[in-house]
Amino acid sequence: MPIRAILFDKDGTLVDFQRTWGPATHTVLTKLCNGDSAAFERLCAVSLYNAAERRLLPGSPVVIETTYGYGKLWAEALGVPLTAEFVDHIDRLFFQTTLDHLTAMRDVKALLSSFAARGYRLGLMTNDADANTRAQMERLGLDGLLEFIAAYDSGYGHKPGPDPVLAFAAFSRVAPAEIAVVGDTEHDLVAARAAGAIAVGVLSGPVPRERLEPHADVLLPSVAELDDWLCTMGPKG
Repeated sequence: MPIRAILFDKDGTLVDFQRTWGPATHTVLTKLCNGDSAAFERLCAVSLYNAAERRLLPGSPVVIETTYGYGKLWAEALGVPLTAEFVDHIDRLFFQTTLDHLTAMRDVKALLSSFAARGYRLGLMTNDADANTRAQMERLGLDGLLEFIAAYDSGYGHKPGPDPVLAFAAFSRVAPAEIAVVGDTEHDLVAARAAGAIAVGVLSGPVPRERLEPHADVLLPSVAELDDWLCTMGPKG
């Protein structure tokens, strides 16, 4: 079947993950610790975060999980209960810090504009918070190009479950098999395959090739090569 719609992951795919989340995570962890260096070290350890290099390592829960997923680890490291208020606090901290360091992956605005002009339905699937995601997409000028956004708290479920992909299929009125899901983590690709969509892995995030390869229908260096790959799939129809 021809590809008629594209569902993008955000961080590591459209957004440069390390240049955005690397420094943002350092600021957030620092604020959560209130000067407690031991607590900071515990948070770095459970986050698989290299504070000296401002980098999140492969397998980091901050890379793949929702705020509740890594927030549970953070609450345990800080000795506080995991509450909705604690999770909201983390999301609010990341809201500003990710905007402060927000860096697009190459010229994604031009790329998405080209796809939209050719009639592809475009959406976004992320385990980030909805408010944060929409603010970032507006800052990058992508909000007018993405017709559909599924964040972890948007009401469509979250990765690696198939529900966000299926919701995008219903919204776009296309079959899941007509959707290319483009992402840099196993969660993106597992969600795609579970929904019956095409799993397009990109190697522009922190997850290495060997972890993506078993779940991908195709692997590309980055989203910049997506257009060339779509051309090999034949006309959109």
